[in-house]
Amino acid sequence: MKTYNEIYLDARRKLRAMGITANDLEARLIVSHAAGKSREAYLASSRFYVTDSSIERAVNDMIERRRKGEPVAYLVGEWEFYGLPIVVDESVLIPRMDTEVLAEASIAQLKRRGWQTRVLDLCAGSGCIGLAIAANVPNCRVVLADISEHALSVCRQNMLKNSLSRQITAIEADATGIPPALLGRFDMIVSNPPYIPTRDIETLDPSVRDYEPLLALDGGPDGLYFIRAIASNWPTLLKPSGVLALECGIGQAAAVREIMEDNGFKDIKTHTDTGGVERVVVGTLK
Repeated sequence: MKTYNEIYLDARRKLRAMGITANDLEARLIVSHAAGKSREAYLASSRFYVTDSSIERAVNDMIERRRKGEPVAYLVGEWEFYGLPIVVDESVLIPRMDTEVLAEASIAQLKRRGWQTRVLDLCAGSGCIGLAIAANVPNCRVVLADISEHALSVCRQNMLKNSLSRQITAIEADATGIPPALLGRFDMIVSNPPYIPTRDIETLDPSVRDYEPLLALDGGPDGLYFIRAIASNWPTLLKPSGVLALECGIGQAAAVREIMEDNGFKDIKTHTDTGGVERVVVGTLK
């Protein structure tokens, strides 16, 4: 019979042998998930003996799936974004630190705008950006929009998990189409759209290429198909001096700036991620 800590150490050793850098974090996540415990409860019981043999079997099963390339976020069904627990599955992208730059820039803009703002999160996926905004701008109302019903189901789970259902609604909408007028007007539209050029999809890490949804990755021949559609079609829903904030890929910021300028945006600024990449472009409608 092993303790939780012994199962964790065994899992960490196996993950390290696979070359996984964050083996300590991943082992802890896997064991606590297999045990059905929160991180705090797992740490508190780490020296207890595990009497249920199914827990160690579940850990070994997840490690085998991890060996085949499946991201740990999908194994445990949850990831953290901007301090919030976010439910994830294979129908949505795993939230990334780069996207926190978009959330941070959007929150700062909205706080300057003051009382009773409305935000549309297009290509919402898990809803992580809109959720972060709602959690940090209490008087803001957010609409999460995605073309995938599966993604919208995840959005609704996250609204409930984070007690934000009063501030947020989720609707089906195609970011490349004409926006429904019934949505009303918004102070800001934010989006982390698909922006990987089609030819580059095959070069992605297998954990991304083989597991994360292609629908949320493929941005067309040059990666800018969705960005062009959003910048040209969706400003009709922005209030005067409304803001458009877009995440983009490496080397795309200059093209995104030009697209926004061509569609009537001014005061365009870029924000860099932790790697120094111009990751977010923000503009104000003239």
